[in-house]
Amino acid sequence: MSASKKLKITLISAVFAFSYSVAADHLSGHSVEKRIAPTGSVYKAGDDVPVAIVPIAEVSGPRTGEEVYNTKCLACHGTGVAGAPKLGDAAGWVSRIAAGEESLLNNALKGLNAMPPKGTCMDCSDDEISEAVKYMVANSQ
Repeated sequence: MSASKKLKITLISAVFAFSYSVAADHLSGHSVEKRIAPTGSVYKAGDDVPVAIVPIAEVSGPRTGEEVYNTKCLACHGTGVAGAPKLGDAAGWVSRIAAGEESLLNNALKGLNAMPPKGTCMDCSDDEISEAVKYMVANSQ
């Protein structure tokens, strides 16, 4: 028998042995139990239920107008989506600024046309929205 034929037989035997060992482990009792084990637990009223400890984020105070703008307003007011006046576009803001700060704040809080209430910043306080409006006005005159 030639050396190349012996090498082929040896390699085929090694692949077969490896495949058999993997399949045997895959079908072992422990492996099957692990695969079909429940992924959760059911508790009844009054059971002692383990509770995950979730770290609480520290509140550092209200966000600045610039922070709110950069995290919530920039997507639309940075590109002019659906007619939103772009930051820095004085021509787009002139009529809005002329309507007054109260009107701008009311529109920001309640929404206007395509802009939803609070511009989707549901975790923003009214004061934070006001600061964002002031930031946009100051940077668009």
